[in-house]
Amino acid sequence: MEDKKVVTRFAPSPTGFMHVGSVRTALFAWLWARKNNGIFILRIEDTDKKREVEGSIEHIMETLRWLGLDYDAGPDKCEPGMCYTQSERLEIYKKYANILIKKGFAYSDVSSLEEIEQFRKKAEEEKRAFLFREHRPENPPEWKEGFPLRFKIKEPKRTVWHDAVRGELTAGPEALDDFILIKSDGYPTYNFAHIVDDIEMGITHVVRGQEFISSTPNYIAVYEALEAPQPTYVTAPPIMGEEGNKKMGKREGAKDVLEYRNEGYLPEAMFNFLALLGWNPGSGDNREVMSREEIVESFDLTHIQKSGAQFNEEKLDWINKEHIKKLSPEQIEKNILEWLPEGMKNSKLVPVVLERISKWGDVKDIAERGKLDLFFETPEIQREKLIFKNSTPEKISENIKIVIQALGNIDENNFTTENVKDALMLVANMGESRGEVLHPVRYALSGSDKSPDPFIIASIIGKNETISRLQKAI
Repeated sequence: MEDKKVVTRFAPSPTGFMHVGSVRTALFAWLWARKNNGIFILRIEDTDKKREVEGSIEHIMETLRWLGLDYDAGPDKCEPGMCYTQSERLEIYKKYANILIKKGFAYSDVSSLEEIEQFRKKAEEEKRAFLFREHRPENPPEWKEGFPLRFKIKEPKRTVWHDAVRGELTAGPEALDDFILIKSDGYPTYNFAHIVDDIEMGITHVVRGQEFISSTPNYIAVYEALEAPQPTYVTAPPIMGEEGNKKMGKREGAKDVLEYRNEGYLPEAMFNFLALLGWNPGSGDNREVMSREEIVESFDLTHIQKSGAQFNEEKLDWINKEHIKKLSPEQIEKNILEWLPEGMKNSKLVPVVLERISKWGDVKDIAERGKLDLFFETPEIQREKLIFKNSTPEKISENIKIVIQALGNIDENNFTTENVKDALMLVANMGESRGEVLHPVRYALSGSDKSPDPFIIASIIGKNETISRLQKAI
């Protein structure tokens, strides 16, 4: 198999949005294909029509596009004679079902639901596992559509297989049972359809969650019955929630990955963050902020961890902030101005906003919480808060007058942060305490003890407004 071209796949069911667990599986499969100049396939497993949610297929493709997980073949990239949506491949499953029937590995299931339930209850009463193969009919009728078709376990035995992450795995004969291949509605089960598709599409590596380990003996039995080569199994670790005690999933409140896009996260940052959920670049390599190309170059199946990976949104925010820093000043300004509300789109605000955000959505948030109001509205100030420590009102008033005079000497067109800072520091250094100058000026301009530097505020609101606020303080 090592000599074959690497072919991986991501095969979601269209049952709703995509959460981080699903997307991380897609990412690992994509990375292994790209690492080996292989092929990455998107396959839609839509054989459970009752659970299908309208619009899910396009949603899946949009999510992959946002993250840059381009696929070489998929539902919108079909080849002659090969489609990648299971509901359009029913004849192929029937062909393989008939092969199993002819080889004596499949039979028609004529048991009623009531009979099966009785078998199950009896096993529970006897405190043993329910195995349908123990109730297999001796002379089942010829299979025809409208009846389920079951796989026949001819030889219950111990199954041993290799997993690229977990190493050698094994299961006893109790893990093997006669399972449904084709349902009564004519659609194949997942347990059968994905095997047929993986054979037909030449899949060499199957990246999957640990929940599929227990079913692997049955999958292997089908491969052996069909005398088909098996793929390499790659079991990715579960992604645990923030508290670390529960696996993340839709039922546990996991978000739609596209919500992160709507909140202003960069796709490069989400790509980087997801790659590190259960994988690392190797011993001695402590990099956490990596480009797409660096991750592809470093990716190796042996560096996927066995234990669960904990989701941490603070870590995601930090990685996103680091990726924002890598953008050009033009890109940063463009994005911040796009997220600022109308009436606040001032390029002078960009440095102030950039210091306070980890994602673009924070821009809108700090604006809505009034954190930028001081740049657009003269703040209300209190007399006692203008006074620095044990200084007197007269001394503070005198200092502000000197500041006004110093700032008045700056040409309005050159009223920059640097020039304002030079003027203010010159005045501050002349007195006994810098605080007697800088504190009242900061408070007069911002109306707050905690704010951007007064030099920055002044350069943004302009010379006239700066002097007006200082005069109000006097």
